[in-house]
Amino acid sequence: MSGAVEEEHVVHEAIGPPIGGVEVAGALGVGVNSLLVLGVLPVMLGALAAEHRLSEQGIGLAAMIEVLTMGVSTALAGILLKPRRLKLIGLVFSLAMAGADLASAGASGVAILALRCVAGAIEGVLLWITVAMIARTITPERWAGVFFTAQTAAQLALSLALALWVLPRFGATGGFLTVTFCALVGAGAAAFAPSVLPDLNPGEEIAGPPPLRGWVALVGTLIFVAGGGAVGVYLQPLAAEIGLGAGVARTALSASLAAQVMGATAATIVAGRVRWFHVFLVVTVIDLLVWRLFAAPVPAWLFVAANATGGFAAIFLAPFLVPMTIEADRSRRAAVQSGAAQLLGSAMGPALAATVINDRDVHGALWLGAGLLLTGLATLAWLHVTHRPEAAPA
Repeated sequence: MSGAVEEEHVVHEAIGPPIGGVEVAGALGVGVNSLLVLGVLPVMLGALAAEHRLSEQGIGLAAMIEVLTMGVSTALAGILLKPRRLKLIGLVFSLAMAGADLASAGASGVAILALRCVAGAIEGVLLWITVAMIARTITPERWAGVFFTAQTAAQLALSLALALWVLPRFGATGGFLTVTFCALVGAGAAAFAPSVLPDLNPGEEIAGPPPLRGWVALVGTLIFVAGGGAVGVYLQPLAAEIGLGAGVARTALSASLAAQVMGATAATIVAGRVRWFHVFLVVTVIDLLVWRLFAAPVPAWLFVAANATGGFAAIFLAPFLVPMTIEADRSRRAAVQSGAAQLLGSAMGPALAATVINDRDVHGALWLGAGLLLTGLATLAWLHVTHRPEAAPA
């Protein structure tokens, strides 16, 4: 009887052997460390542009390069690597990430682009450790919600430090030195991460590409996320075009991160109780309304409030991307690649936006973002409508 109870506990906690609480915290910490800089990238790149160390188009290009290489790195790790020796991988790559951030402190122009490319590739491997753990849980949206809560709380603390003290006093150089220090501190999480993760299905290799419907889910994820990426990276220029200063943009970013903490917490609470498709529909409407406000000459408080609302909606949705891919692909191989698809979408958005904006007008990014968002939603809606429930594997 006790064996049956223990088996039920394992099945409802993780795929395969149970993962200890300390190990879960370590794996989540590695992911928080990998994504920390992305939460403040708009103001970091905006500071570089203000110091004439990067052009306006360079903002989108630098963001695209870092997120693109991060996504490719995460995808390749999910396909080619088995989750073994994760403690060592986490420590080595965390230290390498700190080195790339340190070198960025004194760089400009093409050197910034090259260093952020290296940083993205390193960050992608670290993120793979976290995504691999989340994909091995029965309620991945709950663990993803916990991860996003911790991630956004850390990004909020960092953004406040940058906006209120570091960037006004020390500029972009001080900002990159700050994230270097954070990367070194975050490396400690790797020591508590699991060394090994189990196979997704008994007798089946972990690595490998997903089936066709899994690929469609990943493409839909990429397009949907690209819509937000096309708009988000141009937060500071959008504020400037309606007469709002860099300080308002930084306040808007901090407000968004605070709202994201609440959004991730809310997603964790309702995980398993709401349908992912309903979440996508509501969030799409909210995003379109927020972007409409970005195109209007609104006062500073409304700009900040709109960005906070968009931040809440975006992070509330993010954990539900994983159960969406699991509905499309029960092997969970697509779920392991969900993080990579999100990152590639975040890279594709700024890259495409760079082709429709110039130094005088960045509003084209809003139209592009809306088109991508609706296209991604249509793709995922088709998957949902054509889904046929399958018997759970024995």
